[in-house]
Amino acid sequence: MDTESIRTFLVLARTRNYTRAADQLFVAQSTVTNRINELEKELGFMLFTRTNRSVELTVKGEQFMVYAEKMMELTENSLAEISSVRMYDHYLRIGCADSIYEAHLAERIREHRKTHPGDYLKISIGLSDHLLEQVQNDMLDVVFTYLPIKKNSLHCELYKQDQLVLVTRSRNRRYKDGITEAQLLEEKYLMCNFALQDVGQYIRKLFPKYHQFELEIDDCMKIVPFLLDQDNYTFLPKDMAEHHLEKGRLREVPLIDFSTPVINSYIIYKKSYEEICREIFC
Repeated sequence: MDTESIRTFLVLARTRNYTRAADQLFVAQSTVTNRINELEKELGFMLFTRTNRSVELTVKGEQFMVYAEKMMELTENSLAEISSVRMYDHYLRIGCADSIYEAHLAERIREHRKTHPGDYLKISIGLSDHLLEQVQNDMLDVVFTYLPIKKNSLHCELYKQDQLVLVTRSRNRRYKDGITEAQLLEEKYLMCNFALQDVGQYIRKLFPKYHQFELEIDDCMKIVPFLLDQDNYTFLPKDMAEHHLEKGRLREVPLIDFSTPVINSYIIYKKSYEEICREIFC
């Protein structure tokens, strides 16, 4: 099973059309057909059901697609790492939740690049559960998540503790002395669903069950422009909001009769990478 066949399968699975797949791969349509036929013969089952105009994945084809994507990612990462041995002092694949990156890592990485230009750092932003899967599948070397993990091959420790704060644009002068939980329920709240597990559930439980928020977004940094446009409110990790608070774009709204939980974030890495992880991040 060669990588060209796997790559061809993935392109055809996404395009659902032999002609478009051939165009993307810069090969003849017959080449795509032959590669898929050989792959199906090798696997012993059909990957696609074919019609005159398009193709659809079979159930086994959908299952194989998960394997194929991981195989290609591992192959490309491995080749890149082998190539980097001759070019870089260190090669590190970093995965991070977006709010942890903005609040804690961005500046550290910029400083490290200034003092260690010979290091190669590949940074991926994602959700905590996906990052944990990737580090376990050897697709990442170190991850920063809101979820801990217990695994003998990985080191996991508390990285940062942050406070959740309610913010609005600085021009909004309502609730200067604080807001009650009941008052918050009457305001335009924008839901930043940044996968904080228990913390995220805490925010949702402040509101009635099945409450429809005016806006939901899963990237903390992308919610800020919506706060600056109107008198909206949202909770953000304070370390991430600090820059906007200091610049006077946002202001913190004090909470009167309720409080927010602490946000825990974790650093998780393969034990063989302990030295460089502590040098950069600790």
